[in-house]
Amino acid sequence: MYRIIKGSGEAEIEVKKSRFIAAVKSCRSEEEARAFIESVRKKHYDARHNCFAFRIGDEKTVLERQSDDGEPQGTAGKPMLEILKGAGLYDVCAVVTRYFGGTLLGTGGLVRAYSDALKQALSELSEAGCLPELQEGVRVSVNCEYALVNRVKYFAEQMKLFTEAEVYLDTCRLDYLVPEAMSREFAQKVREISAGKAGAEICQRVLYFGEEKPEVYKLLEK
Repeated sequence: MYRIIKGSGEAEIEVKKSRFIAAVKSCRSEEEARAFIESVRKKHYDARHNCFAFRIGDEKTVLERQSDDGEPQGTAGKPMLEILKGAGLYDVCAVVTRYFGGTLLGTGGLVRAYSDALKQALSELSEAGCLPELQEGVRVSVNCEYALVNRVKYFAEQMKLFTEAEVYLDTCRLDYLVPEAMSREFAQKVREISAGKAGAEICQRVLYFGEEKPEVYKLLEK
């Protein structure tokens, strides 16, 4: 699977008195990415360069764009894009702002500086747990009588499954987020432990992240 940015982050390095400020944000469309780039430009309106790279989409279809914003060709946007690709990141936009310090760095020095600034931002996001890996899963709804609720919940806890919702009306509905590889086994086991009195319906395929309290990132086609 692939990784995403959870939220946003920023890091700064200094190279021969030039400041390189890397800003990274989760963007799920080109419009979001362009808006983020523009917001960074406005924030750092007095900077000489605001170089960017973004990847929008997923492993099947991805839109990639990058810009050197006046730096020598291939010294900023391209290496930044390669770092995002190497990290397996999608739906992400990175902007590295440079405040010129008066010393020319040369093409090799620029590549290293822009790369190191972005690497620092990603490293800090990773340490903060903000670069989660997406997993494929399914939403499974269990419908049962009140007398079976505790049995189903105990079994789900043993499988370390997350309960998304509990609805109590005439009967009970328990919604679980289940790794795709475990979904059919879970549905079958629910029927077995309830002697066929509880139904387990596989509702939606999703991409999600997180272990103890997973979050759905987006729905997948059935």
